[in-house]
Amino acid sequence: MSACVRIRHDHTAHSSPPSRASGIKRPHSPPPPRRGGRFRIAGADLSASITVFLIAVPMSLGLAVAMDAPLEAGLISAAVGGIVAGLLGGTPLQVSGPSAGLTVVTAELIQIYGWRTTCAITIGAGLLQILLGSLRAARGALAVSPAIVHGTLAGIGVAIALAQLHIVLGASPRSSAAANALALPEQLGRTSPAAPLIGALTIAVLVVWPRLPGRIGRAVRRLPAALASVAIATAVAAVAAPGIARVDLPSWRSHALPELPQGPVLALATAVLTVLLVASLESLLAAVAVDKLTADRAGGRTSDSSPPAPDAPAAPRVQRSDLDRELRGQGIANVLAGLLGGLPVSGGAVRSSANVRAGATGRAATVLHGVWVLLAAGLLVTALEWIPLAALAALVMVVGFQMVNYAHIRNVHKHREFLVYGATITGVVLFGVLEGVAIGIAVAVAVALHRLARTRITVTDQGGQHLVVVRGQLTFLAVPRLSRALGQLPRGGDAVVELDGFFMDHAAYETIQDWSDAQTAQGGHVVFTGRSGGRIAEPASAAHSCCRPWTPWRNHHCHDRPDRSGQPVDARRAAATGAAFALDENPGADRAPAGSAGAEADARAVDAADATAGSTGRSGTPGDGAAVPRRTGAHRLASGLSSFQRNTAPLVRDELARLAREGQRPSQLFITCADSRLVTSMITASGPGDLFTVRNVGNLVPPPGAEAGDDSVGAAIEYAVDVLKVESITVCGHSGCGAMQALMGTRPDTPRTSLWRWLRHGLPSLERMTSRHHAWARISGRLPADEVEQLCLTNVVQQLDHLRAHESVARRLAEGALQLHGMYFHVGEAQAYLLAEGASAGSGVDEVFDRVGPCDPNHAHPYDITDLSDPTRLTALGDRGDHAAVSVPTGAAGPADPTGSGELERTSA
Repeated sequence: MSACVRIRHDHTAHSSPPSRASGIKRPHSPPPPRRGGRFRIAGADLSASITVFLIAVPMSLGLAVAMDAPLEAGLISAAVGGIVAGLLGGTPLQVSGPSAGLTVVTAELIQIYGWRTTCAITIGAGLLQILLGSLRAARGALAVSPAIVHGTLAGIGVAIALAQLHIVLGASPRSSAAANALALPEQLGRTSPAAPLIGALTIAVLVVWPRLPGRIGRAVRRLPAALASVAIATAVAAVAAPGIARVDLPSWRSHALPELPQGPVLALATAVLTVLLVASLESLLAAVAVDKLTADRAGGRTSDSSPPAPDAPAAPRVQRSDLDRELRGQGIANVLAGLLGGLPVSGGAVRSSANVRAGATGRAATVLHGVWVLLAAGLLVTALEWIPLAALAALVMVVGFQMVNYAHIRNVHKHREFLVYGATITGVVLFGVLEGVAIGIAVAVAVALHRLARTRITVTDQGGQHLVVVRGQLTFLAVPRLSRALGQLPRGGDAVVELDGFFMDHAAYETIQDWSDAQTAQGGHVVFTGRSGGRIAEPASAAHSCCRPWTPWRNHHCHDRPDRSGQPVDARRAAATGAAFALDENPGADRAPAGSAGAEADARAVDAADATAGSTGRSGTPGDGAAVPRRTGAHRLASGLSSFQRNTAPLVRDELARLAREGQRPSQLFITCADSRLVTSMITASGPGDLFTVRNVGNLVPPPGAEAGDDSVGAAIEYAVDVLKVESITVCGHSGCGAMQALMGTRPDTPRTSLWRWLRHGLPSLERMTSRHHAWARISGRLPADEVEQLCLTNVVQQLDHLRAHESVARRLAEGALQLHGMYFHVGEAQAYLLAEGASAGSGVDEVFDRVGPCDPNHAHPYDITDLSDPTRLTALGDRGDHAAVSVPTGAAGPADPTGSGELERTSA
């Protein structure tokens, strides 16, 4: 059997319901499988689709006007984006349509190549989107610096606003943003008042409409501001300016379809890549924004961060974005839009946010909006032709201004990336989108190099001892100045080197190492410290043998090991925490700043360095290596708490604060043994809020009606199932269980202690193991090693039977809203095993525990069953082809046959 076990997704009554979005912390992981394939339309989806439709029609026409494209092309793209991308995309609530971000690019392509070739370019970009989505490259697009992405969109917004301003003034836009800006003074001098007044009225209604006060304001705000502004401007223009330029929808019979591209191959390829880049980035960023809006809505938060009403109904849970699927869906929509003669399609933040705020619950709202647009394109042509072009231009101009987001500017300024943001905007406005992105990347690289090179080195004489202070990152760019500074120190003298930074590359490390060795060889004494004065030193390789960054926690036995000075490591660790980085055997490794995700690894590196403090001349006074007694329990507890407050609390404080506000909503009840070697959060890769855990001696579940005094486990089960509404319950046993060993050693004369009274709930497991009417519990690929392991496995199966006898569990199982899982963890092998689906559900005779392997991310199923924090990943294990290899025929005694008779039969209970 392969190490990567396939997972079956069936739709039986035992299949997992969709997991809670709030219970999983991985952002934008693949959504859980749908329960059933029916397309459901809720009332909220119907009303939301109408709201989005009323926004999409004027927006689509306005963008077509802005691109100088056929007006019906905007309606085609809105319909295709809603229906196709809505059905096939990975973001259920995202509404796709004509791309505001591609307005400038598409307008330029139409001007250079014509409309039909532009449609062919759209098809090519769509095919590349499908390819990239199939290669799972969507998340890589989000690796671009946010300053460049937001700068690109802001630059496009500025160009859109400048172009539409000319239409509002009653003229035609120029070929570029710079030309539009230069032509504005001349245009203002010869403008007739009709178009500007209609445009100003449209903008005024857009601004005032969402802010109308009182009961009447709440009532009229149900109509979208975009539709209200265009409708009012259309009514006013019909009376006051009948001669104003209006929408002209040509006959569908004259609609132009794509043709084979004509032009230089390199220029066409650049055009396709530009459309691909902007459309993909806009769609993926909008998908991330939709996820955030959906999460805020589910948590009851609004845009003003006001708390939800106490009696407000809970918002429905919606699947999170699968970005690769979203990219493929956008690609298919672009291919179809290009074939039908439509504009390029991408996810739109304006339409999507309106969809979320209107209460949409699924794809139905997005798809229905596309259907309404399609019907409007065929039935409302006469009404649409009354709309003034100035009103549509004003609407799109406001959208362009909104793309220059003040919150984005504030964030990039806070992170000292405003230069990158400004350079990208300037490049996009002056030269074009692709050129602007290239300029932004070049400036970002230059800024990064400048920061790496900006290292300050000062040398101070402190009366016979020199203090060398290094501020900033030590890279090869700083090596010449570092060598000059160190070369000024007297040979063989004493020195303290204070290192304040979080990165040192190999060239800087070797420079310091060679100088330090030379000083020590000539009788000098060198001490390396951090900013707070704590000493740091190069650790020996043995120092890494205990404290290694292979878990999120640190093995506390590392702190019991004395250093060369005879002091416990923990006694001196507090002074070392201020050190910026350690001179270790991997000098090029990043040292993350405090508060970042890598800060804990840095603390471990400092621990390892301190473990050998005093071993070299530059690390302090050598000691005699005397043994130090292990720390007491109280010291260990206080040290562990201090370590948590210092290293871990800053990383989890925000998440714990959220859980404190929202309450716990775990997805799984996890019943396991109290054995100290079983770290549930580690083996399930779970965190705060994921598991509701019950631990007891022997992972026992007393059956209902057991004697008084054993209600604790039953109470936890009842609370988890009825109050917390967990979606699965896992019973986890483990190897070498002392409770199972004690159970096997029970004799009639065993003293009736508290331990015995508890272990009596495991007697049914012992009887099951020795019974001839139950199948052997087995580990996939081998038989149990001995009777104790056989009992550990059988006990898991028996406790699942006890679980099914609880009334609350039986009720939820009958409803198909709960799953039971059996698990076995081999401590010595650090290997997890899951019980076969039939046995877990109580419907199978094969009690086989299948090995859970580390799946290859490039070939494995997207739902990795090694992550037990998501109950949807604890589904049935697919291939059972290896069971024949481990089944023991009747009459053959195996090492796990507790009776030795060899007559154990594989029959149902």
